[in-house]
Amino acid sequence: MHFDQRTQRALREAGLSTDEIDAVSSAVVDATADAADALEDFFDGLDVVYSDMDLAHSTGDVAEHDVEYLDLYTHADDLRGYLRFSEWGVYVEDGRVLSETTVELTLGPTVHDRVRFATDTDAL
Repeated sequence: MHFDQRTQRALREAGLSTDEIDAVSSAVVDATADAADALEDFFDGLDVVYSDMDLAHSTGDVAEHDVEYLDLYTHADDLRGYLRFSEWGVYVEDGRVLSETTVELTLGPTVHDRVRFATDTDAL
């Protein structure tokens, strides 16, 4: 089950049965897997994306990245993976699709920030 014991107890106290808690837990797991698939689909086939990422030695508000791949895995409500660009890569710790042209990823070391990626600069 996805929920820790304290959360399960609170959900039971709020009136949910064990079966209902299991169903909600399964829905969370499914939603996380769907989000990972949607994010991978966004990056699949793109050669270039643009971001609002702060880059060292950059004076612009928009950065351009040559995309190699996004590889994600899920466990319960955890969504993690790796985003590889042509020259470097970064760990992904969470993410969501904002629109058909824009996604937002929480990037781990060395970026440690939420970053929006888009298929064109106007979407940022």
